[in-house]
Amino acid sequence: MIEYENLAKANQKFFAEYEKDFKDTLQGGWFILGSKVQKFENSFADYNNSNFCIGMASGLDALTLSLTACQFQPGDEILVPSNTYIATILSILQCKLTPVLVEPDIRTYNIDPSKLEDHISPHTRAIVPVHLYGKSCDMDPILSSAKKHNLIIIEDCAQAHGAKYRGKKVGTFGEYGAFSFYPTKNLGCLGDGGAVLVQTQERNSVLRKLRNYGSEKKYYNDLVGFNSRLDEVQAGFLSIKLKYLDEINEHKRQLAQLYHDGLKEDFVKPSVQPGLYDVYHIYNIRHEKRDKLKDHLFSKGIKTDIHYPVAPHKQKAMEGIIKGSPFPVSEEIHKTTLSLPISFFHTKQDIEKVIEAANKF
Repeated sequence: MIEYENLAKANQKFFAEYEKDFKDTLQGGWFILGSKVQKFENSFADYNNSNFCIGMASGLDALTLSLTACQFQPGDEILVPSNTYIATILSILQCKLTPVLVEPDIRTYNIDPSKLEDHISPHTRAIVPVHLYGKSCDMDPILSSAKKHNLIIIEDCAQAHGAKYRGKKVGTFGEYGAFSFYPTKNLGCLGDGGAVLVQTQERNSVLRKLRNYGSEKKYYNDLVGFNSRLDEVQAGFLSIKLKYLDEINEHKRQLAQLYHDGLKEDFVKPSVQPGLYDVYHIYNIRHEKRDKLKDHLFSKGIKTDIHYPVAPHKQKAMEGIIKGSPFPVSEEIHKTTLSLPISFFHTKQDIEKVIEAANKF
């Protein structure tokens, strides 16, 4: 059986370093907002050529606290792609803001910049570009629209650690760059975790307070804050794995190239564009008989996944909340997309077997 993901196998290379670091943390007796969080924050900021990094408890919190820091008013509108993972929309709703869904480009699955102007109103305050599957959004026109209408950009980089647009890493184009370190990510920890990249000391200071009950000095609370802190154990693991992130990304890019070259044209494969460095958190294809293809591959001993089977506006939780449907591009993607195995532990031989089986469908 070729598994879609196996986190024990994917992390096996790091086990010895993890064990040593965990023992060090355990014996040190400091578990919240200590030196290991600070070390990782500094390292991740340096890796992305960003001025500041603030560790959070999750990727959802990274988005939510970024929106909170903007001090928007209830009902203000936030533009977001109609095919994103539900967490992006939840962060907007949790801040009592209004998500306005914009259809993606059917080729890239990222928000379509040409459709932004049609959705901008006097109530629009921000754009949340989601670098889905590990591919950067087309940032130049997004930045142009944001500048024209004086909008904040909060990048959702949950799936795009190390991805680049014209040589610059995602998460550093907007005012905020939100990351998730969920275990399946290219840079994943062994639990939940997240972070935000910012460039100004003011935003850095506000987010550090917001994640810690609104407090900078213990027992003195300046803001109405949250409890959203990346813990020392996960920060230690992340500092170790960050050293290998480029290797992980390159490995996945090599596996992706095998798919690009080997899969028949029956499948809609991810688009490859000049100037973009894709990191393939997910390698998705599309096929009109997606479910039958998934069953076929499973019968050949190959597990796959679907990211995502239900469009956000079709979710029960979004009934009466999401306006402006239908979203035909999003629905087409959700109906036909299939994610193929592309983990750090997969070998060239694994991918060749997947390709062979898929091409026989």
